[in-house]
Amino acid sequence: MKIAIYGYGNLGRGVEAAMRQNPDVDLIGVFSRRDPATVSTRTGTPVYAASDILQYKDKIDVLILCGGSATDLPELTPALAKDFCVVDSFDTHANIPTHFAKVDAAAKEGGNLCLISAGWDPGMFSIARVYGQAILPEGQDYTFWGRGVSQGHSDAIRRIPGVVDARQYTVPVPEALEAVGHGENPTLTTRDKHTRECYVVAAEGADKEAIREAIITMPNYFADYDTTVTFITAEEMARDHAGLPHGGEVIRNGRTGIHGLSTHTIRYSLRLDSNPEFTASALVAFARAVYRMKQRGRTGCVTVLDIAPADLSPLSPEELRAHML
Repeated sequence: MKIAIYGYGNLGRGVEAAMRQNPDVDLIGVFSRRDPATVSTRTGTPVYAASDILQYKDKIDVLILCGGSATDLPELTPALAKDFCVVDSFDTHANIPTHFAKVDAAAKEGGNLCLISAGWDPGMFSIARVYGQAILPEGQDYTFWGRGVSQGHSDAIRRIPGVVDARQYTVPVPEALEAVGHGENPTLTTRDKHTRECYVVAAEGADKEAIREAIITMPNYFADYDTTVTFITAEEMARDHAGLPHGGEVIRNGRTGIHGLSTHTIRYSLRLDSNPEFTASALVAFARAVYRMKQRGRTGCVTVLDIAPADLSPLSPEELRAHML
């Protein structure tokens, strides 16, 4: 399976690193919108100009897109789906149906197979939610994120005048997580489930109180949460907040039996040292599935919910039955 990477930020570097753990995958190159002469890969993988990608159409089995969901992927994925089998990590949940429709039309036009919204949420958490609801149809779902760095929220803070750098951590409220984990089904508001911790490096002479007020009142990001803002130095930011950890849990509490007296909890948990590296590893596994399904004649767009577990694994069906079943 010949893979190429489109975009070489944190996620692209994660995909590059994941290749060493997948011997059935051959990384043929990285495509960048930057000048290839200015991009140096960690494994010596060749870098090509994104504008030249059509020249490599017959050399790429699956193209992994490593752009952002806000502006990159809504345009990139449908455009490239006409000529390549692609996998992306589009994660704006509310816009997934629209994104799917555009990619599906483009992929069918080009006779390709594309998979969108791979990763952990959407992705592995999506699968956990579907399994939970299918097995326990009478019940309640809860999804908690963190403690981890939200890259989108961190970027929103960095756009405030006077902010030099920022990290924002999404943190589950312990009491809410504990209640749900014990099988209770509380009704929880947005504020009940998560808090937000912000660490900010302010420019010299900046009005910190104005920055704090701009953060905690920001609609769609912080206004609906209990938010704390802590100002730190650039040295403290580099020392204490250089990583990109994340994680979370999907919990399904349900009942079975004639009278619904038996209670059950399904719990799927992730604790990630590196959000982009884990997401990248998921993208590679789903690229394998796309490659196999395309060989069987499937075209159009699919999501992680359409993938058979066996297609994700490098093991043969015989090996899976012997060791995994």
